[in-house]
Amino acid sequence: MKSKIFLVALLATLTAGLKATAQTSAGKNTTVQAVTFKKDNLNLAGNVYLPAGFDKNKKYPAIVVVHPGGGVKEQTAGLYAQQLAENGFVALAFDASHQGASEGLPRFLDNPMNRVGDIYSAVDYLVTLPYVDAACIGGMGICAGSGTTVKAAMTERRIKALATVSAVDVGAATRKGWDGKASAAEQIAILEAVAKQRTAEATGTAPVYVPYVPEVGDKTAPLDLQEAADYYRTSRGGHPNSQNKMLLTSLPYLVSFNGFDGADQLLTQPLLLIAGSEAGSLWHSQELITKAASKDKELFIIKGATHMDLYDGKQYVPQVTKKLTGFFAKNL
Repeated sequence: MKSKIFLVALLATLTAGLKATAQTSAGKNTTVQAVTFKKDNLNLAGNVYLPAGFDKNKKYPAIVVVHPGGGVKEQTAGLYAQQLAENGFVALAFDASHQGASEGLPRFLDNPMNRVGDIYSAVDYLVTLPYVDAACIGGMGICAGSGTTVKAAMTERRIKALATVSAVDVGAATRKGWDGKASAAEQIAILEAVAKQRTAEATGTAPVYVPYVPEVGDKTAPLDLQEAADYYRTSRGGHPNSQNKMLLTSLPYLVSFNGFDGADQLLTQPLLLIAGSEAGSLWHSQELITKAASKDKELFIIKGATHMDLYDGKQYVPQVTKKLTGFFAKNL
């Protein structure tokens, strides 16, 4: 909803209970290298996309691309990493710890502050690459990956410019719902359910998992989430490592996360927010553009686009890529 963060789907599921193989491959003028890098004692799995005409003796600006919640590097994060590489940047897309091909136990834990730490480690890795200009590193987050990248950029000053696509602060989305209108009573009900589950697991009961997105055809979910199901749960964007499951006990971490808190003082880097005019998540970008301390900031709204249209929509992705390329070329 994190793109798939579509934690609203969680709200709906809790109040009620893929073999797809879409892979991102390098473009004809770029190459991709599978890599691993350390985060404390964990190995995180990533793909580094190299520009056309790559010269290992040159220095390139680099961008960390952070996937949506429950997503993996081979999906929309990989698509944008590839396109950024086609435009002259080194780009790193990686799987969050506890998810995808990265290490971390328990599996399917979603703790946003863990993901913030993942981003720190991704920057650590980039600065060790001899062909990366360590003074020219940018961050880009998609959906929930935006909220964690924003949070990371406030304190990770090696990130010199920040862009978001279909931004979501997963903490706010969990507390307020996809449309921002959920009540405090709903939050308490969810946390009470989690409390009971933690007690059960402490005495040996098996973990419970909840989905990020609804099943295909669920017309009761918000439009963005219905479209998320079409992306994640079909061959359109699905991947075997993106299993649409999250530990129920992740929810307190999500509820307590505040991705945009501190932005009025600490988010000073150049900032580009890209969102669709028809996205139910647009309120996140509108909030952040008002709050951010950045002197150079822009909210770029793509007319007619929904939240998920910016993941892979052929009508919209070229607009997003063009805007991202100009922004990072100017600021890195």
